[in-house]
Amino acid sequence: MAPPSALEVEALTDTQAATLVESLGINGVKARRNKAPPVSIAVATYASSEMFKGPSCGKPKAKRWDHILNQESIDRNASSLKAASQLLKTPGLISLGGGLPSSTVFPFEEINLKVPKLHHFSEAETKESGILIRSGKHDAAEGKSLYDLHIALNYGQATGSIQLLRFVTEHTEIVHHPPYQDWECTLTVGSTSAFEMALRMLATRGDYMMTEEYSFCSALETAIPLGIKPLGIKMDEQGLLPTHMDHILSNWSESERGARKPHLLYTVPTGGNPTGATQSLQRRRDLYACAQKHDVYIVEDEPYYFLQLQPYTGPNSPDVPAPASHEEFLYALVPSLLSMDRDGRVMRLDSFSKVIAPGMRTGWITASAQMVLRFVRHSETSTQHPSGVSQLVLYKLLEETWGHDGYLDWLIWMRMEYTRKRDNLLRACEMHLPREVASWKNTEAGMFHWVRVEWRKHPLVLRDKEAGIVEVEEKIWRSGVDKGVLTAKGSWFRAEGDAGEEMFFRMTFAAAGEEDVREAIGRFGETLRVEFGLVGEKQGNGNHDGTAVPKETGAA
Repeated sequence: MAPPSALEVEALTDTQAATLVESLGINGVKARRNKAPPVSIAVATYASSEMFKGPSCGKPKAKRWDHILNQESIDRNASSLKAASQLLKTPGLISLGGGLPSSTVFPFEEINLKVPKLHHFSEAETKESGILIRSGKHDAAEGKSLYDLHIALNYGQATGSIQLLRFVTEHTEIVHHPPYQDWECTLTVGSTSAFEMALRMLATRGDYMMTEEYSFCSALETAIPLGIKPLGIKMDEQGLLPTHMDHILSNWSESERGARKPHLLYTVPTGGNPTGATQSLQRRRDLYACAQKHDVYIVEDEPYYFLQLQPYTGPNSPDVPAPASHEEFLYALVPSLLSMDRDGRVMRLDSFSKVIAPGMRTGWITASAQMVLRFVRHSETSTQHPSGVSQLVLYKLLEETWGHDGYLDWLIWMRMEYTRKRDNLLRACEMHLPREVASWKNTEAGMFHWVRVEWRKHPLVLRDKEAGIVEVEEKIWRSGVDKGVLTAKGSWFRAEGDAGEEMFFRMTFAAAGEEDVREAIGRFGETLRVEFGLVGEKQGNGNHDGTAVPKETGAA
């Protein structure tokens, strides 16, 4: 079964040649590696995704983006020391030129980890039967591994270690198969840092940055101090509306807005934070077409991409079984914007934060070679590279223990774990939240649930028509805290800083245990009943026996 195509297929004339480039599959990784030169085990060795990609015959090259790169990015030159370190792999070379300390003074001889065995991923199973893995200081020199503490604890290249960069490049090709030639990856210290660096490449103080009208508050708080003004694009249950984006751009007036026409879009297409909205394939195609029409560059932030969940079947229906194979799992994923990007106008931010652990502070971007080079130039004199220990731990887990197929098995398990957590929260909402004033759209991806509250029905508004949404939101939120439940105000996520016309509260089902989630939703339901004078009425849609009655939910 072929996956849904991210690209619109166009018919070829008799004079056009069609060149098909086969997608990389898991089984093809080993064969490709066998034909490639061996991975260098020198400290701070040079690495590029070009070393690990497959042939790209027939694919176009990315467009040039000189016209949107700002002066700061253009002025960044190569780090002299980083460039010189590329020579360290020269046989017989004795280096007196760099500032790399000797590993003999590193106070770490080995690290030992216990990690999940394949198909036994739970915490309890790992504790009982997990695999013990070890990394010593000189494993590479002793032929035991391609990566060790001698390498990881020293300075490295801004691209990240060659060992982990190979893995994420192959992973990106397996999952997304970017449809242009000169795409590359480079490691980051997480998407928060990567986004800040992207803004310092792509925007100038006074520019507007388009984003969802409800957007990730940390992204907004990153842009604003840089003098970049968030511009909210209207949304529906599938997220950002390309028609509204097109309307804004088509009718832009520099004199009225006091700024040039926006050329940058920041979006979280899958399981958006805070709304949980997921763009469909057609929505992504329409968004990309709009970006092409107006020459907009896209930052695609996708921390929740692999947390696309199974359909919710209701409280009394059997669960949808897990994907039966890697192919079925990949087929079930909505294709990414990267996978339809023929122009190289997408910078995709990936992260291990939501699928491995946020404290690793390791992720990667995928973009055209031109944009990756500009990003690397920034990294060389700022973050330098992700923690060597984090890279080593990820390498030992993903490369040496699980492999690409095992990592996909883990992602399938994560999908099912988060589906179970999501289902638990939805059942609690159906049981406890009063439908007279609360409605929601079932979350399809990510870790957030977005509840709409009919604030105009609040007694404060009914008594005083001058009472506004901000006052009512604060009253409900504070009342919830007093009852022992902390939610996030929807106004915190408003792109343009206003309160908006509708009221929402964001809840996450990721961290708290299932019983705590049910208790918290019960407390929030009680908060709403008290605040709206619904005390004494039946709670939510519960039956007398405590089971929930399925009912069509309202729009987010």
